[in-house]
Amino acid sequence: MTAPALIWFRHDLRLADHPALTAAIAAGAVLPAFVLDDEAAGAHRLGGASRWWLKGSLASLSADLAARGATLLLARGRAETIIPALAAAVGAKDVHAGRAMEPWAREQSRRVHEALTASGRALHLYTTVVLREPHGFGSGSGKPYAVYTPFAKAMLAAGEPGDPLPAPAAIPAVAPPAGGETLDSFGLYPVRGEPDWAAGFGASWQPGEAGAAARLARFVAGPLGAYADARNIPGIEGSSGLSPHLRFGEVSPRQVWHAARAAAKGAGMETWLKEILWREFSYHLLWHRPEMPDRNLRPEFDAFPWSPDPALLRAWQRGETGYPIVDAGMRQLWRTGWMHNRVRMVAGSLLVKHLLQPWRDGAAWFHDTLVDADLASNSASWQWVAGCGTDAAPYFRVFNPVLQGEKFDPDGAYVRRWVPELAKLPKAFLHKPWEAPPDVLAASGVTLGRDYPRPVVGPAEGRARALAAFAALKRPAAA
Repeated sequence: MTAPALIWFRHDLRLADHPALTAAIAAGAVLPAFVLDDEAAGAHRLGGASRWWLKGSLASLSADLAARGATLLLARGRAETIIPALAAAVGAKDVHAGRAMEPWAREQSRRVHEALTASGRALHLYTTVVLREPHGFGSGSGKPYAVYTPFAKAMLAAGEPGDPLPAPAAIPAVAPPAGGETLDSFGLYPVRGEPDWAAGFGASWQPGEAGAAARLARFVAGPLGAYADARNIPGIEGSSGLSPHLRFGEVSPRQVWHAARAAAKGAGMETWLKEILWREFSYHLLWHRPEMPDRNLRPEFDAFPWSPDPALLRAWQRGETGYPIVDAGMRQLWRTGWMHNRVRMVAGSLLVKHLLQPWRDGAAWFHDTLVDADLASNSASWQWVAGCGTDAAPYFRVFNPVLQGEKFDPDGAYVRRWVPELAKLPKAFLHKPWEAPPDVLAASGVTLGRDYPRPVVGPAEGRARALAAFAALKRPAAA
């Protein structure tokens, strides 16, 4: 009689294209399990918005498993204790799981492996969250890639990823042992009587594999064709919105890659595939530079003259910087758990360059408020915009929030939606209301300093401060 197996779901909360699940089912009956191990994650445990998403994603996964005859067991605590105990309880000799990339998760995998080995059991890890394993992909010199462009070229030259695996029609299941947690006992969402900060998320998102499949289908059927240009316009639905589904593994990168290829929509498809490769590159960096979430990848930035200011940071977080395009993005983030990617770059640049606030403070805010908060992409992107990453924006590239707004939100659709107090301003002044004549402000119902703040720092002053700080960094220390 074949021994049952344990399938440990981690950052891959789906049934389709799940090599670990496929292998577990091939071995016989399975027990699906998910472990919430906040202690292992430590400072990088899921933020508030991600925990909202996780609850919906687990509910969806549980229902999908139940429809195929299996029960998802939920547990909380140290995975190296829980996983071996579950395996012993059902007589499983093998545990199948996706390989997680975060430094804390890699250490978790090591501890689970050791605990299972000590009891005569085995942990089998599979590729479920990336196209190619970063530890087996390097440059011609054998070193990890540090720059995106050669990395992307090498990924493309390596050939197409394999075809996605189908979801199982049925799952031979093992009855879970008694006990376990429930989604409510996980405490992932505010309980009655607490502020419901995520009340508006449901209008924008459908966590789970079905929601991911529906969004992917809509994207490849429509916006993908115009993606090369439309992705930069925050006032329209030009992006895919797939980032949180990818973050929680409700859809695999192989699935979105092949769906885009099948649509064959020219420049839009090629640009989209490059975005998937940027995600891959971020994981490549995180795997080879596990310090990336906490330390500058360029050590010279350890001497950068940041000027921490809680009031400036708070104004940025609340969408009260006085720069409409930035404030619109920060308010969209708070209301929906997501922000348009172009605006993320502009908002990030304003924080670290105009305001000289440490990039880690921005990364921490995004980690807590984004439903797609991904340790690899979040850390790599903040280091890029701050100039301290291995593949970073040039120090003199300081996004002008006024010009960015005028270029990518020329009619003001985005700003008027998320900063409604400025909705009546003519577009000539919408992205720089401080330049509007008093009569125009009055006719638009805007009093600066009351209805909408003046800029926390002027655009020219902010740029000069940033360039001066970078210049000081480049000067050698006095002997």
